Amino acid sequence: MSTLPNEGLPPRAERVQVTRDSLVADLADGRTIIAPLSWYPRLHRGTPAERKKWRLIAGGEGIHWPDLDEDISVEGLLAGSPSGESQRSFQRWLENRRPPRSNTRLHPVTAPESSKQKRRRRISGRE
Repeated sequence: MSTLPNEGLPPRAERVQVTRDSLVADLADGRTIIAPLSWYPRLHRGTPAERKKWRLIAGGEGIHWPDLDEDISVEGLLAGSPSGESQRSFQRWLENRRPPRSNTRLHPVTAPESSKQKRRRRISGRE
């Protein structure tokens, strides 16, 4: 009977990368997991800077993105489990990400007056 050296130990991530369309996790045992980014809506909607800011949690059993409030377990990645977040929860998260709308109206910026326009104004006597 042969046994695997890490039998009974939970899988642990060592490195993580988020590409334009994938989540890539390199595991301590040498495996690499690649999952579609579309499985994780918060990561999918995150900016490249937000996606780069991750940290391992629980000794590498999970990955956390603080700016996106997203946690993904390595076991879930291995099982092929997409995000279990409800649509309602995701919509609330999206609404909180939108910049607040201002109630004040901004005045349009006017272009500087050209020399031709200045001359017309002087000639017409509207100075």
